[in-house]
Order: sequence, then structure tokens, then C-alpha cells
Amino acid sequence: MTECDVLVVGAGPAGLTASYLLTKEGVSTQVIEADPHYVGGISRTASYKDFRFDIGGHRFFSKSKEVVDLWNEILPQDFIDRPRMSRIYYDGKYYSYPLKAFEALGNLGVIESAMCVLSFLYKQAFPNEKPETFHEWVSNQFGERLFSIFFRTYTEKVWGMSCDEISADWAAQRIKGLDLWSAMSNALRNSIKPKGFKDGTKANDGEVIKTLIESFKYPRLGPGMMWDAAARKTREQGGAIHMGTKLMSLSFDTVRSRWTVTAQCETGEILQFSARHVISSAPMRELVQAFTDKPRCAPAAEALRYRDFITVAVVVDKPDLFPDNWIYIHEPSVKVGRIQNFRSWSPEMVPDERLACLGLEYFCFEGDGLWT
Repeated sequence: MTECDVLVVGAGPAGLTASYLLTKEGVSTQVIEADPHYVGGISRTASYKDFRFDIGGHRFFSKSKEVVDLWNEILPQDFIDRPRMSRIYYDGKYYSYPLKAFEALGNLGVIESAMCVLSFLYKQAFPNEKPETFHEWVSNQFGERLFSIFFRTYTEKVWGMSCDEISADWAAQRIKGLDLWSAMSNALRNSIKPKGFKDGTKANDGEVIKTLIESFKYPRLGPGMMWDAAARKTREQGGAIHMGTKLMSLSFDTVRSRWTVTAQCETGEILQFSARHVISSAPMRELVQAFTDKPRCAPAAEALRYRDFITVAVVVDKPDLFPDNWIYIHEPSVKVGRIQNFRSWSPEMVPDERLACLGLEYFCFEGDGLWT
């Protein structure tokens, strides 16, 4: 039995941030991580023959000074500033994102553009008063026609479900502060700003809209640098990280006010921990299943579904195929959802200047046709 003040389940960004800050204050901390090799969860950096891959694309941007200061404290020398560039591919054409008004007009054509504006104005006059779905919320913000062109296909690729099944709350959180007016005013501002001038685009409440930021920070060798550093510093500060160790059971002793946590190593060895507190960043379904005394939410947790993700890394015998960090594929005729250009995240992600490395991202459910 290993005694500690805090046991952390999971060595992803949340778990390692907790363990780093706790051990920095001298709190006795143990971490268990199911993966035998990697910390950082999907925010790790994978590699193959010195090519580095970011699983999902992780921009480091926050409006919180406390968060930015923490990043710089953990990784003080290795952040680089990167320009943000992304486009949408739809119907054989590229659309800048954030929107460039004249480019979008030229691509859609005068008639389609006019129809989009009329559709938006109609929704402004007759909105869904209480939008309950992603479809209804986005249609209120952009109009039905723009929703169909720029939101429906990609969102349904990502989540594997109809936009009529996704909550309006989720849409409001993901696209906070952005509507057609703010997107168009941003496009107009960008068209008249002096070259090289950059600022954060603001919503009506004065907050920076994350969707429209023009630059971000990025670890020069990918996001895994951050979490490798957090793990190293956790250990240097007296904490322990048990790799390849999976949570099996959790129980709470009300008399002693302590948790007993059982975990299993890859070798089959059983480890036990006694902790005053437990911090879990494990998936909710796995966490609830591990409780010895099942809480009332157990059936709801068991019903949760997880969307899976495949990145196919392709090394191409051509340099600089496109300047974007990634391109969103809104084309319904293909399964790929997004294409990353790893060199645009950091030049050091690609070891040979004569080559390019792309990440083709596919969304699926474990066990479905694409997965198998």
C-alpha cells in the first residue's frame, strides 16, 4: 500500500498540470497512467523517423494570464509564435477562415451569396426563439443556407450524428460570440488594416473570439514537449508517475476519510494506494465503473459514447504544399475531415526541407467500418 496525499488518475494535460502544481507545493502526489509509454493523452507528440505528428492540432492560446504564465513556467525556452491560417474546402474551392468577404462572394457567386444574405436576414426577422439544437442555433446566427454550406457537413463528419441531435448549448460554447455580422466586420477590418497589423477580433461584449485569432504559441517540437516537461518536473519535485498502470477500483473509507485505489500494471501486478484526495482525468465512463459503491449516475455514465479519431500521416516528396495549419474538408463526397500541414505548425516537425508531411484526419466510432 502506497500512502500519499493526492492520487491523480491520468497523465494527460489536466492530470499533469495538477501533479506539477501539487508537487511544486510539496504535496505528496502519485500519478497512474494507463498508457505504457506516452504522457499527454492525445496532446502528446507522436514521431516516425524524426517526423513529428500532432494528434488533432493543439494551439496554445488563452485569454487567462494565469494559464499563459503556467505554460511559460513549465516550458520556458521552447515556445514559438506561429501565424494562424486555415481554410475551408467546399465544392472544389477554398474559402479563407476567418471569412474574407470578397473571396467568399467570388467563390459562391453573386446569386448564391445573395441567397445566403437573404437567408440570414430571414432568420434575423424570424429566429428560433428557443433554439434547442446545433442546427437551430447556427441557423439563427448565420442563416439556413450558410449553415448547410459551412457547418452541417463538417460537424456531422466530426461527431457522426445529425446536427439536429447536437445540443444548442454545445454550439453556443464552441462558436461563442461569432455570427455573420462579426465575421463580416472582421473581414472588412482585415481588408483595410495596414499590412502586418494584427489584433484579436472582439465580439460585442469585448471578448476576443478564439475562432478568429490570427496567431498562437506552439512548442517547437509539438505539444508533447509541454507534457513531457510537466512529467519530468513532477518527478523532480518528488512525485511519482506509474506508466502502464490502469485504474481498477476506487473506494472511500468514511471512518479514516481516505480513498483506497487499486490499479493494475501491464505485467499483471496489482498496486494499491491510500490517498486523502483523488483527482481523476479518466474518461467519465471508466471512472464511474471503477467505484466499488456505484453512484446513481452509473447507468448514465455507461450510456456515454465516445467518438474516435484516426490520423493518417503522409510524407510527400514535395515541399510546402500549402501554407495553412490545416484545411477543413466540407466536401461530403470524401470521408477525410481535416488535413494538417505539420510544417506550418512548426518547421522542426518535418526534418527534411525537401519533403512535406500531412496529417489526414478521420472521425469514426471504435468498431465501425472505417475503424476496422
